[in-house]
Amino acid sequence: MPMQNDGTNDRLIDDAIRESVIALAIAAAGDILAIYDGAFDVEQKADDSPLTAADLASHRRIVEGLQRLTPDIPVLSEESSATDIATRRSWSRLWLVDPLDGTREFVKRNGEFTVNIALIEDGVATFGVIQAPVTGELWWGDRVHGAYRRDAVGEIALETRTPAVPSLRVAASRSHRDARTEAFMAKMAAQMGELEAIGVGSSLKFCRVAEGAIDVYPRFAPTSEWDTAAGQVIVEAAGGRVLDPQGRPFRYNQRDTLLNGDFVALGDPALPWRAWVES
Repeated sequence: MPMQNDGTNDRLIDDAIRESVIALAIAAAGDILAIYDGAFDVEQKADDSPLTAADLASHRRIVEGLQRLTPDIPVLSEESSATDIATRRSWSRLWLVDPLDGTREFVKRNGEFTVNIALIEDGVATFGVIQAPVTGELWWGDRVHGAYRRDAVGEIALETRTPAVPSLRVAASRSHRDARTEAFMAKMAAQMGELEAIGVGSSLKFCRVAEGAIDVYPRFAPTSEWDTAAGQVIVEAAGGRVLDPQGRPFRYNQRDTLLNGDFVALGDPALPWRAWVES
């Protein structure tokens, strides 16, 4: 189910570029798995987040591939240089990449990590790909064609669960569950009845919302723009929304910081989520 147009002037990529970007995500997943299946070192970045050779291998694969594919569109990756990050505000169109989303899950070897690639146009995420290296599943979506999941069997169109009726299924992060999330879930339960908490890592939470397997994904811990852009496109292309506490959809590359604020991803936008966010 294609998302509604919000008035932005989308310059939709063609099918050939879409398939080439999907192929890049799959190739990067292969690079990640080659390291995942063996021994690897873990470094700590300045923000205390982990970094592995798999992050860097995927980064190189995707950035070099996108630069060849669309040389007119700059690429911003989580592992990009400080120079690229400093000059990004002049870019009206860019690729936003998380080469390995869920590095903590990668280090734990639980399989719940992904490759994320999104196209940003005038602040709006208009096309996104998420690939799960361990399972081989891939999700993609754009603002015209809708959202889809691919696996070894084929490709299916996705729709969020609307209307979302009790018992609601809520994403409970394996690595970032906190007191605010617990309070949010308690308010949900008080209003909607019994909840089913589903633990899943990385941007797979967005994918499960798009599939209708999860109804609500609240996030009150820090994320960066490359963590959410691809997931937002896929959720919205399937009929859901990703909103900040004021009800505004996320926009990208619009501020000096690349850090996101709090958000709630909803399969059914009609859910009374504001009452669950209010303190």
